[in-house]
Amino acid sequence: MPGLWSRITQAFGAGRKSGYADDAGPVDRVIVGLGNPGAKYARTRHNVGFMVLDALAREASACWIADGSARTCGVEIAGCRTLLVEPLTYMNRSGEVLPTILGRYVREARDVVVLLDDLNLPLGRVRVRERGSAGGHRGLESILAALDTDEVIRVRLGIGEEHMPNDKADYVLSDFPAERQAELDDMIVKAGDAVRVILKDGVSKTMAIFNDSSAARSRP
Repeated sequence: MPGLWSRITQAFGAGRKSGYADDAGPVDRVIVGLGNPGAKYARTRHNVGFMVLDALAREASACWIADGSARTCGVEIAGCRTLLVEPLTYMNRSGEVLPTILGRYVREARDVVVLLDDLNLPLGRVRVRERGSAGGHRGLESILAALDTDEVIRVRLGIGEEHMPNDKADYVLSDFPAERQAELDDMIVKAGDAVRVILKDGVSKTMAIFNDSSAARSRP
């Protein structure tokens, strides 16, 4: 009997042409940024995953399109045809859009890279993981449940500070302070670099570069 993920892929992929939402062709990888839709949340700490994808799209001079319950954007990164995906289902339901999108492009969980905020990392740090639990992040938890596996590459983006309030929900939904903008901008660039290294050289090399605190200070 095929596994759950195989059945989902077959169901959505059968009889459909692979390609971007505009039928421009197949994709090699799917990069998912996590956040909440709407101007109210655009500058919040919880939306740093969206911020990285927006930067990658701008760099490629590519346009976002409405794609069901997500925004998607087709770009080329490190020689890979890549689909950027921003779920519009709000953070806790981020995974709901992925079975349909991956089925359409005949991609699997191993082709996905997720970018998300991490309270346990200081602002500016980027950490790459090949697998593991959601670590209490509800958006990643939704994705792992939707894909029925914890073997999903994730790029964790530090939003922690030395003195954080007890109410973490309010904290992650608050805007980055203006005086930390330079650190935020640098982290967004580093995260984009991490995505490029993953696509070009694989996860192991990316982890060696970005997970070491001293090496992570200088981008490849």
